[in-house]
Amino acid sequence: MNKPLRRIALFCGLLVLALLIRDNWLQYVQADALQKNENNRRISIERYAQPRGDIIVDGKSITGSKETSSSDFKYKRTYKDGPMWAPVTGYASQAFGANQLESIEDGVLTGNDDRLFFRNTLDMITGKEKEGGNVVTTLNSAAQKAAYDGLKERGKGAVVALEPKTGKILALASYPSYDPSSFAGNSTTTDTKAWQKLQKANDPNDPMLNRALREVYPPGSTFKVVTAAAALENGLYDGADVKTNSPLPWTMPGTTTELKNEGNIPCKNATLRVALQYSCNTVFGKVGSDLGNDKMLAEAKKFGFTEEQFTPVRSSASVFSEGMNQSQTALSSIGQYNTATTPLQMAMVASAVANDGTLMKPYMVDKLQAPSLDTIEQTEPEELSQPLSSKNAQILQSMMETVVKDGTGKNAQIGGDVTVGGKTGTAQHGENNSKNPYAWFISYAKLSDGSAPVAVAVVVEDENAVRDDISGGGLAAPIAKSVMEAVINSKK
Repeated sequence: MNKPLRRIALFCGLLVLALLIRDNWLQYVQADALQKNENNRRISIERYAQPRGDIIVDGKSITGSKETSSSDFKYKRTYKDGPMWAPVTGYASQAFGANQLESIEDGVLTGNDDRLFFRNTLDMITGKEKEGGNVVTTLNSAAQKAAYDGLKERGKGAVVALEPKTGKILALASYPSYDPSSFAGNSTTTDTKAWQKLQKANDPNDPMLNRALREVYPPGSTFKVVTAAAALENGLYDGADVKTNSPLPWTMPGTTTELKNEGNIPCKNATLRVALQYSCNTVFGKVGSDLGNDKMLAEAKKFGFTEEQFTPVRSSASVFSEGMNQSQTALSSIGQYNTATTPLQMAMVASAVANDGTLMKPYMVDKLQAPSLDTIEQTEPEELSQPLSSKNAQILQSMMETVVKDGTGKNAQIGGDVTVGGKTGTAQHGENNSKNPYAWFISYAKLSDGSAPVAVAVVVEDENAVRDDISGGGLAAPIAKSVMEAVINSKK
């Protein structure tokens, strides 16, 4: 072979080698990225080529699939009571993708999860159409309805209910909400318009915001439960009925500013029980100041503050700052200054107290099922931390029960053989507290056998209420009561 031909052959060989390398690079190295690329329409077509599996509550599906004829997507998602369940399910849209459980568990719901490979292979051999699996939740439908209906009467807010012993999420409600069915397809005339209407730029109420998990609010006086726990755990006071060294008036360290209480209430040298019963700012502000920033921050972290939670849907991290001086720590210890929290976080606080000091990791997926209904993954309860000793948790329970029996939380009383512990809160909102405050209530219910089947956190943003009528006991406690009753009645 002459020299020019050898050069041509060598050049062609290099081209073939480059082609083979490129082909293998695409098939093996970049395959996963290309498969997940949002511009790969074939993946979306395949995702909606068969009905999705369902999300299950109390043994019944709250989702479905509907055959379409207007596009190359064969099926689209449907939802039962979509607005009530949207904070749990999220959405699955042919045009706008998916979020929350619909996204996190997409592999199981579409049948593409690796754990379904053997079944899918058998179905391919037998000619059976591929099916999606199911996501079985921990939610309680009666509790969810009570939470959603209660919020709907008030206008805005969120509710989270937990089972203290396991961490199961029993209710997760946010209002206002949206119907995921309204934009589940890909029509530019209906689905796109529905989507655009729901965006915050077009609706200042932001109905697609999951207020239970993603919004952080100043917790107001509900945070005094954390401060009381810190006082007990650090030995500042060794019981609920020991008088505190709390003068009235009390001037915050390093300032000339007196910390005020709401009204003429018995806060001077009050015991922790009386201080929680009447919600004394001076007592708990001084407790936080005496303990200092480091000890208060350490206790807040034990309850879950400063860390995102994954339920598996992500929840925003709640805030308790570091590096604060004594007066800033005092304000933060009564739920003001920089302190901010999700409703999930405050439900975790109530849950840990009710569970004798043990905080369980919150979760909303009980198990994942194959199309055959065989379990492919089961969630096991997991201890997250121990914010209080059992002894101190029981002391704090007795204090919270006094709040409901004789204090600001009377509207949460259930009666009969049910004991309720709780804490109200009215949190400042807006610059210089110019807007209507947030109404909070956290609580738990205990049965006669000592078990605590439910802990609840409620926050209400009622912009239409008369300002002087806004209180955690007046607006939020009745919702918590109805949620707790729904859980208790469902267990009978």
